[in-house]
Amino acid sequence: MPLDYTFTYVWVYIALVTLLVQATVAAMSKAKQPGAIPGKMDEHLSHGSFVFRANRTFMNSLENFPLFIGSVFLAVFSGTNPRWIGILVMIYALARIIHMALYYAIATEKNPSPRSYFYGIALLAQVGILALIGINLLGRL
Repeated sequence: MPLDYTFTYVWVYIALVTLLVQATVAAMSKAKQPGAIPGKMDEHLSHGSFVFRANRTFMNSLENFPLFIGSVFLAVFSGTNPRWIGILVMIYALARIIHMALYYAIATEKNPSPRSYFYGIALLAQVGILALIGINLLGRL
């Protein structure tokens, strides 16, 4: 029976849609600001501003997404266990969605903040994906 990554694909799709939502929210919230200049963030903004939080949420996701998507591609291309990859991709996507919601909802400079825990969960899922790929590849040597 061929490997089935459908579950993985669904959760990668959800992660991509989440990224699109973040980009849209960040762009729209910034554009509504008086005197908004495309491509330039007001340097006086901080976590008290939704515009700042929306932008940082999107930027944080952009910073993390290349490693995630590259790892998923390598996992699928190398035939790494589809069940476990799917579960870890789901955990990653859900953690990033919760991270986004908390970043939008909570204005805090505190570290760690509640969103930090979900960042950590997504990071652990990412490490798990890489570990499974490594185990799979080492098993082929």
